[in-house]
Amino acid sequence: MIRVVVLGALGRMGSLLCATIERQDDLELVARVDPADAGGATANGVGAPLFATLGEALATVRADVAVDFTVPGSVFDSVAGALAAGLTTVVGTTGLSDEQVERLAALAAENEAALLIVPNFALGAVLLMRFAAQAARYFPVAEIIELHERDKVDAPSGTSLRTAALMTQGGAHIHGAGETRPSRGLASGGVRIHSVRLPGLVAHQEVLFGGEGETLTLRHDSLSRESFMAGALLAIRRAPGLAGTTVGLEGLLAGMSDDTEG
Repeated sequence: MIRVVVLGALGRMGSLLCATIERQDDLELVARVDPADAGGATANGVGAPLFATLGEALATVRADVAVDFTVPGSVFDSVAGALAAGLTTVVGTTGLSDEQVERLAALAAENEAALLIVPNFALGAVLLMRFAAQAARYFPVAEIIELHERDKVDAPSGTSLRTAALMTQGGAHIHGAGETRPSRGLASGGVRIHSVRLPGLVAHQEVLFGGEGETLTLRHDSLSRESFMAGALLAIRRAPGLAGTTVGLEGLLAGMSDDTEG
């Protein structure tokens, strides 16, 4: 049995994850952490106790894995606290800078705690990233359009940045068309990323490749937040077996059918 504490438990993703964990036979939700409702007045149909801070939770319960679904402004401090406590930590909140990831990786190593940073838990999005990395070897020009709900704080999204990084790994020379023109989006490793924020959206991404006389478009759509739960369960179950710092679910996909039921 893996004992789990969820940070940011009263947010939209956190509350959905808490309810999902409680339906699993091999996972136990031992605590919810969220300063928005210290003392547990809001149960949201979930039985695990609610605490204002991780320190208060760990003074009462034992946990194996912490899952962070806080907000970009507090994710670094939240994850640092979990790692300092020696917890295997899964990060679902985007917005960490490269420098912050390096600092968290050092903290994870110092405390011998596994750190898994996941830009996107949707298995289809993970596969899109893998396919985009493969296509990048054959199409030298590509751009990304990422579309999210209006209230998403960070732009570009963590998923689009991770996609661009995978596309340029191994020395692939990808570049966006028209790089010298204004209003062309952010360039990440030569890949142009265009961010859209509108009501009615959840999480969507297109990767467009251009070649001589042809184009290739890869697209993934998360139509509800339930699409992220299979990957979240996979991450929680696999994270205790990891060492050091891992970014993305790509390396955890083997045998995923046994780890995503729920």
